[in-house]
Amino acid sequence: MNARATLVQIAFVVFTLLLSVSVCSQLTVLVRLNDGQITEEQLEADSEKDIITVEFRQTDGTLITFLSDFKRHVKIFRALVLGEPEKGQSQYQALCFVSHLDHGELIPSEAMARLRQKNAHVVRSADERRSVEQFTMNAVLNMTRSWHLSTHIHNVCRDARDLVYTRQQDVKYWLEKGVEGSIFDVFPQSLNVTDLQSCSSTTDPWQPCACSYRLNLEWFPCQLKYCRGQGPNPYKCGIKSCSKGYRFDFYTPHKQLCPWDEDN
Repeated sequence: MNARATLVQIAFVVFTLLLSVSVCSQLTVLVRLNDGQITEEQLEADSEKDIITVEFRQTDGTLITFLSDFKRHVKIFRALVLGEPEKGQSQYQALCFVSHLDHGELIPSEAMARLRQKNAHVVRSADERRSVEQFTMNAVLNMTRSWHLSTHIHNVCRDARDLVYTRQQDVKYWLEKGVEGSIFDVFPQSLNVTDLQSCSSTTDPWQPCACSYRLNLEWFPCQLKYCRGQGPNPYKCGIKSCSKGYRFDFYTPHKQLCPWDEDN
């Protein structure tokens, strides 16, 4: 009886370990950036939470994080931009942008969790370069109530504090899905991003202006590949990788909070 109990316990432990492997995974991929430099990109998938996270550091030291929450159909972009203390800037500035996650933007988290590391020394290039997507961020999220939309927003965007941006069209979509409306704050018409002077052409460092920030995801698994075998139905035989650029236009209360626009 004791031997049988021991075997059952061992079997349970082995099953638990196998289950944990299938639920979570982490990959490290070498990727070439737009400026020709190579960076390490960390990709994590958790099929239980149904999320995928992509994170890498740009050549200038900026840490980019992209999280896809498939359960709530939410995608989160965060940029930790290093400041220049000699110019009176803080150590770093956090930017956070939240938008609706469309179906098919990435492979499912379950499929991502099953990927395994191959040829870790190879520098990857995307199979497809998708067009740049532009976001006019004309609303903000209340961080204290952001869990109504996604529990991951607070963890990813906590350094951005009160400047977590989204779009009015996304707000409308989420409200129609029953999300609590008190977490959104739409900018008044007087602060319309499209009507504000750009920060790059503003001379007063304390003047409100329209700031722009651009980032690129150079490599991420965007589609599953299917092959045909001897049977009638195709089977999953790999992934297709994509590269995509994003531009975010948003209101900032002071030009000095948009220092990267000075170089544009």
